[in-house]
Amino acid sequence: MRERKTMTTGLAGGLAALAVLGLAGCNRHAALPESATFGPHPTLVKPHGGLVPTVKIAKVVGWPAGRTPVAAPGLKVEAFATGLDHPRWILPLPNGDVLVAESNTPSGLKGTPGLRGVAERTIMGAAGAGVKSPDRIVLLQDPGGTGRASARTDLMKGLRSPFGMVLLGDSLYVADTDAILKVPFTLGQTSVGAAPVKVADLPAGDIDHHWTKNIIAAPDGRSLYATVGSNSNVGENGMENETHRAAILKVDLATGTSEVFASGLRNPNGMDFEPVTGALWTAVNERDEIGDDLVPDYMTSVTPGAFYGWPYSYYGSHVDVRPKPQRPDLVARAIAPDYALGAHTASLGLVFYRGDLLPSAYHGGVFIGQHGSWNRSVPTGYKVIFIRFRDGHPVGLPQDVLSGFLDDKGQAMGRPVGVAVDHRGALLVADDVGGVIWRVTPAAP
Repeated sequence: MRERKTMTTGLAGGLAALAVLGLAGCNRHAALPESATFGPHPTLVKPHGGLVPTVKIAKVVGWPAGRTPVAAPGLKVEAFATGLDHPRWILPLPNGDVLVAESNTPSGLKGTPGLRGVAERTIMGAAGAGVKSPDRIVLLQDPGGTGRASARTDLMKGLRSPFGMVLLGDSLYVADTDAILKVPFTLGQTSVGAAPVKVADLPAGDIDHHWTKNIIAAPDGRSLYATVGSNSNVGENGMENETHRAAILKVDLATGTSEVFASGLRNPNGMDFEPVTGALWTAVNERDEIGDDLVPDYMTSVTPGAFYGWPYSYYGSHVDVRPKPQRPDLVARAIAPDYALGAHTASLGLVFYRGDLLPSAYHGGVFIGQHGSWNRSVPTGYKVIFIRFRDGHPVGLPQDVLSGFLDDKGQAMGRPVGVAVDHRGALLVADDVGGVIWRVTPAAP
């Protein structure tokens, strides 16, 4: 009887998922030009929900031989490394070596319950996110300074969906989906023999809806900031499953204790310190299923102790009626973010440019890796953008730095994720479904 029930549920779930996919692009609600959902004051339209959310998947096809993304005028892009297995995040090292986290959704999760979960998994599979997690950190080396990695070794294996990485002194810290780990490491080392030591637990569990956990060291080196995304879209899996989630945590390295640094951030990922003010900034994925133009992803400076709205409101006091019970007390103190990055762009990577290799127009600004939409009738994202900063604040609209990740049929040749700046000042971009680390440099020497 139990087997019959499982088979029936699986069949029903599969049909429901296919029904959702079959309606892809039919539930069109895009009313705004894409630029209207960017900048410090985005246009926020009326929420437009429905029984079946909009689904528009860019099927992953990979890069044809000789094809690359399109770089902005004055820049060129080349492959630093190819043939990688779902590279998500990058840590350039001071000696020119580069660490890459090859990672994907953890195995063994229950995921989102019911038909919604079946549909989500089907959608993510079609978008290239259904592959088994490699669970390793790869070391790339370019000893000749050619701009292309000539050596590749597995530095660490047997991890659990690793993502963020930090090098502090002679210790390498890695954020698995469920814990921050520490191993001894010196520059030039090509393998880690010591068993990782757990520094602190991170929220995970059987659902682990947003599994990517990024880390960055505090300027004094005594603590790490860790991003932890929500366990749902808008709390539908129960707020009891959201403890210390939708937040940035501050982890004391001496004791391993964690505290909430800022909350109400649905799915923060990229983090960096703005060069002028020293403020921590993060890129955040906002909520889904209330229309093509809601809610814009964003980047924001992070105020200690602040609440940014999720799940009860967005962009300050704009109430989302779906979470039950409502929390007007939290809505009243919700802070609006600094800069919108477009609705459903899946903005993940964030890094400020401190180098001097790229043209001066890029100095002091921020690069954002946009993984690309899967739930907007008109695809958006699938690019790396740049936003200028002046006196510690973003100014103007974004500029495309790398585009052309979609072919002329709307299929995804690649999807950018993490962004970083190497020791020479070049921009590195992790392309997970393309299996490439792209390197952006000036077009002319």
